Amino acid sequence: MAVDYAALKNGGFMRQKQKNHFSMRLKVVGGELEASQLAAIAGIAEKYGRGRVHLTARQGVEIPFIKLSDVERVKAELVSKGVFTGVCGPRVRTVTACQGSAVCPGGCIDTYALARSISERYFGRELPHKFKFGVTGCRNNCLKAEENDFGVKGVYFVSWSSAACSLCGVCVKACRQGAISLREDALIMDENLCNNCGRCVKACPAGAWKGEPGYLLSFGGLFGNRIAQGRQILPPLRDTETLFRAADAALDFFDEYGRPGERFLSAIERAGWDVFEKSVQAEVPRA
Repeated sequence: MAVDYAALKNGGFMRQKQKNHFSMRLKVVGGELEASQLAAIAGIAEKYGRGRVHLTARQGVEIPFIKLSDVERVKAELVSKGVFTGVCGPRVRTVTACQGSAVCPGGCIDTYALARSISERYFGRELPHKFKFGVTGCRNNCLKAEENDFGVKGVYFVSWSSAACSLCGVCVKACRQGAISLREDALIMDENLCNNCGRCVKACPAGAWKGEPGYLLSFGGLFGNRIAQGRQILPPLRDTETLFRAADAALDFFDEYGRPGERFLSAIERAGWDVFEKSVQAEVPRA
């Protein structure tokens, strides 16, 4: 019986140089796994592989040296333990994320919750070529959002209460943009300099600065044979509903303009950034 290697690859089984052996890619959302899932993965690696796993550059887990004859048994055993295979080929790949506000003091958004929502909505969607989402929690950009086809960076929309402020000046020192200055009996913020990083909120000992989570998006990033930084064509967004409208517009554009085997950025460049921006802004008007 002929082996459908393309179908195996699409389902997360990548051929190795060793005949009839595969490295099995697993679905990992936002770099997070339960301890029970790790135990199941370890058990499969011991039973069907060579007792080792590989951690990929995009927070994935692969189990190498899975034999062709064991593929279906391995899949069934993993599913029974709540572990699922990933995907390869021309479709939305694993969504990556840093730990975000749930763990990191610098985080502005709950990155894992957002990564999970993105994955539930788009993971495995067929496209002209692979498409990568990346979510980073703040301006420190640990996840390098701009390297992704669609990057999300957490920011804060900040506000200041004069009644709560002691004019200690800590926020002035914390602001790396020079957006805040202390003048007599008030703080002055230059909104043109503010990059919504939220350092003022996190540094304020009196709670005079408040921050509301928001999202800064980038489009068309690449990090491989060609390296390109994703562009920001929208102002920071205040809600996930608008974020998903932007994502829907980007993927619909890729479906319409992309050619088979062509990355998202190449499709944008061929159609024109002006055409792409108009298609996104039609769904997400500028503030």
